[in-house]
Amino acid sequence: METNHLDKQNFFDLGNLDSLRRDALNSGDASTDASKAALKKAAAQFEAIFTQMLLKSMRKANEAFEDKESPFNASGVKFFEEMHDQQMASELSSNGSLGLADLIVQQLSPDGKNFMPGSVLRTTSDFFSDQRAGSTLPHQENQKVTEKVPLVDSTEKSEQNIASGTFENAEEFVSTVWEHAKTAAKKIGLNPAVMVAQAALETGWGKHIISKGDGNSSNNLFNIKSDKSWQGEKASKVTLEFEQGAAVKKQASFRAYDSIKDSVNDFVDFLTQNPRYQDALNNTAKPHKFLDSLQQAGYATDPNYADKIKRVLNSNELKNIATSVIRQGVE
Repeated sequence: METNHLDKQNFFDLGNLDSLRRDALNSGDASTDASKAALKKAAAQFEAIFTQMLLKSMRKANEAFEDKESPFNASGVKFFEEMHDQQMASELSSNGSLGLADLIVQQLSPDGKNFMPGSVLRTTSDFFSDQRAGSTLPHQENQKVTEKVPLVDSTEKSEQNIASGTFENAEEFVSTVWEHAKTAAKKIGLNPAVMVAQAALETGWGKHIISKGDGNSSNNLFNIKSDKSWQGEKASKVTLEFEQGAAVKKQASFRAYDSIKDSVNDFVDFLTQNPRYQDALNNTAKPHKFLDSLQQAGYATDPNYADKIKRVLNSNELKNIATSVIRQGVE
């Protein structure tokens, strides 16, 4: 970014803000060269002020280790240190060393084509869905997700969820899915906890299952897309895909099922009927290897997909709930 025209400007003179404001107002159309120049000046000034704040914070943090009796800690010395830091911040901003000004210009430019705003990358609900499944929410939110409720009959709850399409909490989700996962996972020699962990990640513990056009749940726990071979119902949703390392929003069609049980069974059929997942099926006895192979085979485009499922699988939340469900089944 070219900022040499700002070298002699005092970034820390608040009066200069008024000058920047006038430049922006006089530039007219936001796409003109004058407007772009004003934006670059404002971005460079912001980077300089931000850099100065960083330097000031570092100086402040270091005060605890200073010798109060040292002549180098006199007020006069500190005054010149502050001047030095201001000059350094100006130089760093003018040279584009941090790159913060470039990012600001790229984000705010009306004709920016290479910038992807956060709203495109992930909706609020999708963001918290990943956090809930990964047990990474703040303490207060985790308490809400893991709030204890009486476990219910999974078959009865499955029927209720076909209509509602959502689960109230993690325990309800696991207690509903567990027996179906246990039966289906046995066919391929997989620990049912792995299947439940993957479903939890995909749906945010059942809170964000894709809905069909009529508003009813698709019961698609694994977000399996519908291709030409799929003859059943479908549900459409905007999804996040990673292409060459960049996140892209796309409208996609997903399979819809009559029940949670059908979704779990189809997941196993989907893996066994696709040769590319053979390596994953050969490693079902080793959950982490199974998940790595699943990702390598292209099940999801998220480069961290396997690691996210592993975090859910190894979380105390899933372990505790699964233990309660198993004990209830024994009793």
